[in-house]
Amino acid sequence: MPELSLRTLNRTLLLRQKLNERVAMPAAELVRHLVAVQAQEPNWPYVGLWSRLTDFRHGDLTTLLRDRTVVRATTIRRTVHLTEAQDYRWLYPTVRPAIEPTLRSAYLRDAVEGLDIAELASAGTELLTGTTISRRDLGKRLSERFPGREPRALVHALGIIHPLVHDPAAGVWGAWRGRSVSVSPAEEAIGTPLADGPRPETLVRRYLAAYGPATAADIQEFAGVTRLAAVIARLRPELRVLHDDSGRELFDLPDAPIADAELPAPVRFLPAFDNACLGHRDRSRIISDADRARIAKIASGGVPMYLVDGFVHGRWDLDGSTIRITPWHSITHATEAAVRDEAERLLPLVVSGEEGKIMIETR
Repeated sequence: MPELSLRTLNRTLLLRQKLNERVAMPAAELVRHLVAVQAQEPNWPYVGLWSRLTDFRHGDLTTLLRDRTVVRATTIRRTVHLTEAQDYRWLYPTVRPAIEPTLRSAYLRDAVEGLDIAELASAGTELLTGTTISRRDLGKRLSERFPGREPRALVHALGIIHPLVHDPAAGVWGAWRGRSVSVSPAEEAIGTPLADGPRPETLVRRYLAAYGPATAADIQEFAGVTRLAAVIARLRPELRVLHDDSGRELFDLPDAPIADAELPAPVRFLPAFDNACLGHRDRSRIISDADRARIAKIASGGVPMYLVDGFVHGRWDLDGSTIRITPWHSITHATEAAVRDEAERLLPLVVSGEEGKIMIETR
């Protein structure tokens, strides 16, 4: 196969992310396909699924959270994501080596210095088993056991020792971000034990299905783990080896589709932190380096963006009942109309029960 152009990589990412054309699949199946859906802000996953699925409704995801088909917890990049519950079983043990060093971070050092970690783990087991408890109450009880230590830091440390999942209410649309999230032991919530060790080969294969072709560095950036080059080396005989137009080696599943560079790419609105934009070390296949630097200055990548012709074209924000769109590049009348049309379709999802507005800023 000839070298893959930037446009081919872009269209392939859109195809595998279900962003070139909405698909009719169950929301749980899409979450599973994407491996993990960024959920630090409760509302953002709803936007990400809406942009990929036909006829998506709030209740589709809310039901999955409430019946524990999908769980909300810290996984990849030490950040809160949604994962299918059975995927959490292997994903958490796989990314745990990247989470555990947090115990030695500046934030937790004072909380755990001189502390018997086994004693903290035992206290956590006693306080958590068979219950769901708010992190605020958990912190109070831990601080009673370990006086003089900051309650929130103790909870954070315990969450590294014990895999915890959030109460479904923390992930429903409109959940108040400032509320104290309740947690419970992952194995109790899921109803089955976690895998007995990391599954890096599974991580690589599943990542490539939704984000490939990619480098080992791309996979590490997505997952927040290291030392995947050795895993790629073991898997190499079963992978397809490709190259981009700079000659860089890319890995892929042998039967994964490569899109035509001219595949249509309609306007799409993405939530902040969508993994389509964060899932590679080199993100030029969807966002230019200049725009990536622009975002870093705004909020370390945490802004909702929209795509035109497959690439990030600007940002959008919800201001009350108004979707405000800020183009970063020149916009033709035809493109502006397409952006406005997609924003009109988005309004019923993000503005419920009131008349919404669209405002496109002029450059």
